[in-house]
Amino acid sequence: MRVRILKISNREEVIEELSRFGEVEVYLSSEFNPDKFVCVNLKIEDVDDEVARLISGEVAKYLKSDVLISKPKLNGQRDLMLSIKSADVEYFINMLKNFSEQGKIIGDELTRAIKSFFYDDIVYKFGNKEFDFSKRTYVMGILNVTPDSFSDGGRYFSLDSAIEHAMKMVEDGADIIDVGGESTRPGSEPVPLEEELRRVIPVIKEIVKRVDVPVSIDTYKSEVARQALDNGASIVNDISGLRFDEKMADVVASYKASVVLMHIKGTPKTMQQNPEYDDVISEIYDYLSGSVEIARRAGIEQIIVDPGIGFGKRLIDNLEIIRRLREFKSLGYPVLIGVSRKSFIGNILNLPVDQRLEGTAGAVAISVWNGANIVRVHDVKEMVRVVKIVDAIKQIAIKQNQI
Repeated sequence: MRVRILKISNREEVIEELSRFGEVEVYLSSEFNPDKFVCVNLKIEDVDDEVARLISGEVAKYLKSDVLISKPKLNGQRDLMLSIKSADVEYFINMLKNFSEQGKIIGDELTRAIKSFFYDDIVYKFGNKEFDFSKRTYVMGILNVTPDSFSDGGRYFSLDSAIEHAMKMVEDGADIIDVGGESTRPGSEPVPLEEELRRVIPVIKEIVKRVDVPVSIDTYKSEVARQALDNGASIVNDISGLRFDEKMADVVASYKASVVLMHIKGTPKTMQQNPEYDDVISEIYDYLSGSVEIARRAGIEQIIVDPGIGFGKRLIDNLEIIRRLREFKSLGYPVLIGVSRKSFIGNILNLPVDQRLEGTAGAVAISVWNGANIVRVHDVKEMVRVVKIVDAIKQIAIKQNQI
């Protein structure tokens, strides 16, 4: 079961969402009017028949809102799409919670989704650092200790150059340093475990001695994560969303560490070999929802989600993710996005990787406006400035809405 708040701001977007919904169960659904979409627009997937019928009757009768209900899927569950007024949300949630066990789960998930989607009312602690996501957007600086990363491979491959760059990023305003020892550019081959450890562990040891910002380890290997956490890292940034190494979730949980769960289609070697989606946002959301469930079951408390720009995505997919980024906040966790110097920027501007600063700034700005809580970037000083401007505009918008 998944609850998602839809980012819909005009009639065209309503019609677009309706086109993706699938076959409708006519006798349970309203005659749907796109102009009646108001305030809180929801998609609830994999609901049992009993709850679907309750929502169909109650919402139409008491809340006077339209509801679409799908025909049963192969698993016997149904999908729903509905729109309700903000003033009716509490009634709707209580109605669900008092109806059945699944209704209670949906009500709890909807509460979590609304809190994250509209308010960013989440505070995390990484070591002695507190991150209040309702206050501002945070910047993660990229430190690739690799000879072959797509953007800066080889520049920080030695210990001295890596430490120097980490210190410079902190000086420029980085809130987190993300250390990676394996390139995950399209077509890349895996790095042997011992080589990855040789690259990242000495760097992490030195960084934590010199700065007090949280250190993240960018890896999908549980043993690399374990040794990084043992040496002072506090976040594991897993491009597979805990899917490539079944031990990863337990390692993160055992250290009471935080995790970034990213979506990837395929592996770094295969991900850009003609990726296709029927509904890119729904498919990524389903994947991340499953990763969140793995993390929760393991006991991981501080979860961050990342839709994975460029990891098995076409140009149109990357743009759609950025446009509808806020929908991923329905998962109930902070959203991280990595657009920095990515190929979609190069494709639009027809520019090489070392000339994508302005394109990155544009993508970072709109991502922050659309709900990103953390931006993962190469050019820290410049992107800190971009983020401060967007945050200032967002805070004014929030204050005006509260008047």
